[in-house]
Amino acid sequence: MKKLLVLSFLLGVGQLAFGQYALDKGQAQFNGGFGFSSWGVPVYAGFDVGVHRDISVGGELSFRSYYDNYQGPNKNRYHHSIVGLAGNGNYHFNTLLDIPTNWDFYAGLNLGFYFWNSDDDYPGTRSSGLALGGQIGGRYYFSKKFGINLEAGGANAFSGGKFGVTIKL
Repeated sequence: MKKLLVLSFLLGVGQLAFGQYALDKGQAQFNGGFGFSSWGVPVYAGFDVGVHRDISVGGELSFRSYYDNYQGPNKNRYHHSIVGLAGNGNYHFNTLLDIPTNWDFYAGLNLGFYFWNSDDDYPGTRSSGLALGGQIGGRYYFSKKFGINLEAGGANAFSGGKFGVTIKL
């Protein structure tokens, strides 16, 4: 029992030693991973910078490719790909809600342009354009530099969410 208590104490101290605020002003981080979508499995890479203790801004590049079976008279299979370039802003709730420092919970808005490419003979409508969306997410940091992230959102290239890694630079 003593060993279990000592181990628990050391793990707790270790977590506090690695803890820090989500993204300090001027600090940058890289995010990358996979998305959830009914239109293929998107991949993404992004970069965020802290502009205030509780606010970050950033950009993201995403890509997905998928096939669908159009239900028209020819019943053909068509290939589609989408490239997205978006900017985002997030408010981090750690200070406001006194959340443990190895966690980061945030919500924000994104604005992006999505380039949609389909086979030339595709009879349906797919178009490129602007999209405005919101997101809510969280990160867990295993160390000062490395964590995992999970985000849900709508009206963007993922239309479901994304999961990946975060590396502080």
